[in-house]
Amino acid sequence: MANLKSLAKDTAIYGLSSIVGRFLNYLLVPLYTAKLSAASGGYGVITNLYAYTALLLVILTYGMETTFFRFANKTDEDPRKVYSTILLSVGFTSLLFVVLVFAFIDPLSAGMGYGDHPSYVWVMAITVALDAFQCIPFAYLRYQKRPIKFAALKLLFIVLNIVLNLLFFLVLPAIYAAHPDCWVSSIYRPEVGAGYAFYINLACTGFITFCFYRELSGFRYTFDKALLRRMLGYSWPILVLGIAGILNQTADKILFPYIYKGENAHEQLGIYGAASKIAMIMAMITQAFRYAYEPFVFGKAKDSDNRETYARAMKYFVIFTLLAFLCVVAYMDVLRHIIGRDYWEGLDVVPIVMAAEIMMGVYFNLSFWYKLIDKTIWGAYFSGIGCVVLIAVNVIFVPRYGYMACAWAGFAGYGTAMLLSYIVGQKKYPINYPVADILKYVGLALVAYLAMAEANKRLLTAYALGINTLVITAFTAYILKADFPLKSLPVIGRYFKSRQ
Repeated sequence: MANLKSLAKDTAIYGLSSIVGRFLNYLLVPLYTAKLSAASGGYGVITNLYAYTALLLVILTYGMETTFFRFANKTDEDPRKVYSTILLSVGFTSLLFVVLVFAFIDPLSAGMGYGDHPSYVWVMAITVALDAFQCIPFAYLRYQKRPIKFAALKLLFIVLNIVLNLLFFLVLPAIYAAHPDCWVSSIYRPEVGAGYAFYINLACTGFITFCFYRELSGFRYTFDKALLRRMLGYSWPILVLGIAGILNQTADKILFPYIYKGENAHEQLGIYGAASKIAMIMAMITQAFRYAYEPFVFGKAKDSDNRETYARAMKYFVIFTLLAFLCVVAYMDVLRHIIGRDYWEGLDVVPIVMAAEIMMGVYFNLSFWYKLIDKTIWGAYFSGIGCVVLIAVNVIFVPRYGYMACAWAGFAGYGTAMLLSYIVGQKKYPINYPVADILKYVGLALVAYLAMAEANKRLLTAYALGINTLVITAFTAYILKADFPLKSLPVIGRYFKSRQ
């Protein structure tokens, strides 16, 4: 229980940076969707290029985050040497990537559909290279159990990003519109449009890099070739797994402009991307859990009760993600104002995308069995198969059904990977997960979802919100009764114990 309390504490800190940071970042969504109309395709461009960025980030880190935790926790390895070797390796490959992009910038930008805006591509390249390099000192902070600095730097990036976006998408355009011949014209040009989002991201990323001066100095850099070979042998399946995993999140946004039959591909992609942002609360929760869970699992690998702890952690993860899912559905009429009105037609994808994110989180929890036995190749198999399913669904159905097919493709891909990992994992590293309890909660959540969906469809907003609140209250009450009785809660629990 003490281990779970420690996990919960770290999850709360990491979650603060993730949830608060993402919430603040959501302020950019109404800003972009208000200033970049759906018809302009501007938000579609942002969605498309950030999908490339996410994929490239996985490639340029090539599994070295997880590898760092694995090797730094080995008794026969020097953690500082592991850190130094990985830092130099990732730094070199990131620099090489930037050089290659600049060398082939014209054919690259043309092939991606941005021949008229090559700056979009090279700015994205520098940004993702710096992000990849930053992943290692961020991992080092997690290894040192310094969640405060980790969270502070994540939030600092978000705050800087928001301030600069408000300046270049709201303040400066207003001044320029009123006084086009004033000093603003020297730093702001309307024709740049969506491009400012990429320039601002680069500026903020570069600033955060300098904040790691303590983690990047004060020690002797050593590069151990033999150690790197061993780590690459461990990490390459994670790389394959990571590529497949991120393609499950981004392949639809990358492929959409190429496979969609209509002429307004970027407009439709922008609608899908904006609506999906509402569903990203699932990504916040799973990301926060991952930051704390990864070092926790490897640190607990030698404990006798580790499998029981993993099983309980899975159950609690499912419970809280289902509750979050229902809260988003319940208050969709409020949350939809996050995005501009001309993007509302895409809101039907939100429950589907959230369900896919829950399955992704479950898959992540399941994935530790092959990491703990150093058989990461299994993860590559599962994620690869899931990715094939996702791409196939996109290629076959997007031309006919548009972005709705993208949402269902993610659902199918994550579901496939999740089921495969569970089936094989129970044979290779059996864990007695409380499957019956988990399925019970899934069933209750499904009933609650159907009830709220009907309320949203048939009732006025005020009445629907009231009904949905009652449903959420009932679901929460069941959770407290079944798995979190009030007498077990900290501080207030003693009052309920005394009444028994």
